Amino acid sequence: MPSRQEIIRRRRRTGFVGRRGEIAAFQDNFARDPQDDQYQFLFHIHGNAGVGKTTLVRQWEDVAREKGAAIASVGDEVHSALEVMESVSAQLRGQGLPFKDFDRLLATYRQRRQEAESSPALQSEANPGGTDSGGASLSSTLAVQAGLTGLGMLPGVGAFTGAVDPRQLAQRTDRLRASLSARFRSHDDVQLVLDPVRMLTPPFLEGLAQAGERRPWVALFFDTYERTAPVLDTWLRDILMTDRYGSLPLNTVAVAAGQGRLNARVWGDWLDLVAEIPLDVFTDEEARRLLATRGVTEDEVIDAILDLSGRLPVLVDMLAQKNPHEPTAVGDPSDTAVERFLKWESDPQRRAAALACALPLRLDEDVYRVAVGEGNSGGGTGEEYAWLQGLPFISGEAGRCRYHDVVRTQMLRLQRKQSPIRWREQHLRLADVFRSRRLAVERVLRRERACLWDAGWWEHHLNEMYHRLCADPREALPAALGQTVWSCIPGTAEMNRWSQLLVRVGGDAGADSLAMLGRQLESIADAEESTGVLTAVLTLLLARTELGTKDRALAHTVRAREHRKAKQYGRALADCGTALELDPGLGRAWAGSGEIYRLVGRYEEALTNFTRAIEIDPDDSWAFAIRGRIYGELERREEALADLTCSLAIYPGYLWALVNRADIYRSTGRYEEAIADYSRAAQLDPSDGWYALELAVVCHMAGRSEEHAHWLRAQELFTEQTGGSPISAARARGNLLIAACAQSRWESTEVRLTELLASDPEEVRIRTVRQDLREIQQLLALDEGQVGRLCEVLETAEVEASARA
Repeated sequence: MPSRQEIIRRRRRTGFVGRRGEIAAFQDNFARDPQDDQYQFLFHIHGNAGVGKTTLVRQWEDVAREKGAAIASVGDEVHSALEVMESVSAQLRGQGLPFKDFDRLLATYRQRRQEAESSPALQSEANPGGTDSGGASLSSTLAVQAGLTGLGMLPGVGAFTGAVDPRQLAQRTDRLRASLSARFRSHDDVQLVLDPVRMLTPPFLEGLAQAGERRPWVALFFDTYERTAPVLDTWLRDILMTDRYGSLPLNTVAVAAGQGRLNARVWGDWLDLVAEIPLDVFTDEEARRLLATRGVTEDEVIDAILDLSGRLPVLVDMLAQKNPHEPTAVGDPSDTAVERFLKWESDPQRRAAALACALPLRLDEDVYRVAVGEGNSGGGTGEEYAWLQGLPFISGEAGRCRYHDVVRTQMLRLQRKQSPIRWREQHLRLADVFRSRRLAVERVLRRERACLWDAGWWEHHLNEMYHRLCADPREALPAALGQTVWSCIPGTAEMNRWSQLLVRVGGDAGADSLAMLGRQLESIADAEESTGVLTAVLTLLLARTELGTKDRALAHTVRAREHRKAKQYGRALADCGTALELDPGLGRAWAGSGEIYRLVGRYEEALTNFTRAIEIDPDDSWAFAIRGRIYGELERREEALADLTCSLAIYPGYLWALVNRADIYRSTGRYEEAIADYSRAAQLDPSDGWYALELAVVCHMAGRSEEHAHWLRAQELFTEQTGGSPISAARARGNLLIAACAQSRWESTEVRLTELLASDPEEVRIRTVRQDLREIQQLLALDEGQVGRLCEVLETAEVEASARA
């Protein structure tokens, strides 16, 4: 039996009138050979709100579906290229087209970024064989300068460009790269954390190519593009128009739909390759045809509807829904826009429900019940929610729906002016719903850091804050500034969500100050993972006198983290000191200053501060882990093991703490405990063959017979990865060389060495392999002559790779 949403979509599709030319143009494109000059691979639908862009997109989706295309569609629920790729992969997986390599690498990215975020020490530690800290590489400088140039194209960025020096940002990027290299064994993992879009886009395109081999077409739809363009424009241009990340299959068609034209500064050289589809209000003929299909045929009634609607498609359809038969049934010019939307709904409870349900950004049946209130006798039934979903200005799927922006804006304005008290009460009631949902997620995840990484938690949190800010917009600025600080903790994608929410609140609640703040933040949201950008944002926030004391302390603490990543330890300590003056009970600041002391070698002060942080928050797994690291550096191994064990008791999935404990167990000859920890690490990250290699090494040291099985497993995983992207393949070939060397299979090492060098590896990849070979040689007492010969060849190759770069 079809679902309610499928029935609604079918009815709307069969009743669709208008835009025949636009639909025909899209249909005709599928009849062309992709190599034909007339074939279009990017359509851009644009026009004002209410002209039917989303409706046309849905019609085009049906056209593509009828042609056998694999279809994926995203809207303003995505906030980065990474989220687009994740959404598309999930949608096509549901159509039997999995992106296995992409999904595997995405899982690795999440794991590695969580490790990096959970342990800033990994980002701050120097790599003796890494990048010279005296200056930024040319490639990093150019990359950051290009990013800033892109930001300069956006409104409002001028406030930040003076605060961010491109060369300083590049130096910070290089330092962060070197620091991460000190922990992650793989150069690819470092690059994955630093530049996930560059690393994940190639396997994403490979997934699209595989889908294109199994389906005649692949169709990608980007709705509400005016909202996502600032963070997607450059990436979408690159995958569609260039080979920067690889080749997109010819049978892939993309459609972007938004209010404005494409940004000429981004798309200028390729605009001649874009099929522009401008939408305006209905022509008189199109409007009359739609009215005829709705049974509206009287000339006077038609004229009244055309006059009131201005031929705006969404309004023409709404006014025709109840089939009025005389002009007075349509309404007179004094009617409000909301009255027009609800003209033929005579039930006062349903009218009230339709108004109340405009308040949430999106709603499901549970939110519907709360929105309409218990006083509405029909509000709690599934039938009433189904009625709401059937209204012509509501769209959605999978049980959730949203109002058309044109309608919602008018309904919000009416309610805000009619009864400010009721407006406030309704928003607070809805805020409590999402607060309950947020708390339910927190009870499951248990850890603040885990919550900041959970998409469900963020959705509930943002919805809760939206309603609280709408309830009290005049008093909302301090709270908004404080929440902006919190949004900086996980990174720029989350800050982008928050900035978009502030702009939305500003418009919906008439709060210009919030909208202005949101636009300022939006202007820098595209600089993914740039510590310089977050520093600039936090500096901006600290200059605002409205920022509360505790939020100000947190802002100093988070900015100290950014200074620490940049190895600006004096500034970092100053920020932590200010934070503790403002809020002596802020555990984050104690732990942050402790980490700085550790990095500069002041271990006793570091231990004191971490101990204070743990006293304030005994559930801080990171503080236990780093204090354990300090004990390890002081060779106080039993205390180190105790702290790492406490950290893992709080967060059993803390891979960094687990591997560090395993390393200590191995170094102290406690091989059984080391084997247990490395085995657990392999379970947590089964795609990483390095943990199988570590298991093989420690089993060899312990004289365990399982050694051979672990070598086979490591080789199996590494061999599988040689079929991935060029960077992943080079990493895998380097690991195969290390595995062969560790087993003293010297004839095999010659083959592996040749394969590695033939893959044209980067300088840092060669250096990493050479360093790992030396470490393995010391652990297993391998033939020094054989290993030395391999390292000499690698050293020469490293010099040559450096010269090529």
